[in-house]
Amino acid sequence: MIGRRRIPLEPREVPLGGVRAMNVLRTLPHKDLPTVGAWCFLDRFGPGPVRMRVEPHPHIGLQTVTWPLVGDMRHRDSVDSDVTLRRGQLNLMTAGDGISHSEYSLGEDPIPLDALQFWVVLPESARHGPGGFEQHTELPTAPLDEGAVATVVLGEFAGVRSPATVHTPIVGTEISVPAGARATLPLRPEWEHAVVLVEGDAALDGETLDHNGMLYLGDSQEAVRVTSEEGALLFLLGGEPFEEDLVMWWNFAARTHDEIVEAREDWESGSGRFGHVIAHGDERIPAPELPHVRLMPRRRRI
Repeated sequence: MIGRRRIPLEPREVPLGGVRAMNVLRTLPHKDLPTVGAWCFLDRFGPGPVRMRVEPHPHIGLQTVTWPLVGDMRHRDSVDSDVTLRRGQLNLMTAGDGISHSEYSLGEDPIPLDALQFWVVLPESARHGPGGFEQHTELPTAPLDEGAVATVVLGEFAGVRSPATVHTPIVGTEISVPAGARATLPLRPEWEHAVVLVEGDAALDGETLDHNGMLYLGDSQEAVRVTSEEGALLFLLGGEPFEEDLVMWWNFAARTHDEIVEAREDWESGSGRFGHVIAHGDERIPAPELPHVRLMPRRRRI
């Protein structure tokens, strides 16, 4: 049993470098907490003027959840998707046994860009399936107290369900809290949850949240209360605790070291496993060298 917690997790700055030419703030995975439910990764890139050029690269065993805050992005992948993503829209790409994609900002010049990108680890029942992509341009909302509103991005929250495909019991919702409001966030006590303060100021049950910081809540709670003086934008994530082994390296989510080695070799050899990203030539991101140790499953320490 995890139990009720209040553990702040600070993001770390990660230089992506190369053709991406930008830094991101990474909150998950954390050294003490590899997952929250099935959520296994969270980056924030931006805000700032960026010319983003993320060339074709592979994934296995996960879903990428891209949630823009500012600016437009172009997504292309190996299942022939070619779409523009805007604020209020969701891109959800399911890697299955293998997929590749690219992400570009629009135009040739730097543009204001800010987004959250999550990964959701796939369970054994779904991780060997085919790759897929879906874009949702309209998502349902749930009204909360005093004008606060939740946009249900993934899974279910407050009796409202997102149309996006999920493979584990999960929740991901953006919550807008007006200035001076007090809002109750209903939780499922059998799930674990965490809250990220994206913009503004907020306190959760009286505890001040740090900008871009994540507050891990544990489980065993039916609700929490959020207040804001100047107004806030938050993201609530959670779900049923993920009990399967998870070995993560580069863009791969697997169960064993050998699965990672095989996926890397398939990408480097140009295997058909990852397909070809539509409207691209030979450009691609090469896989880094593997560490000289055997990769082991990540374990939580909180």
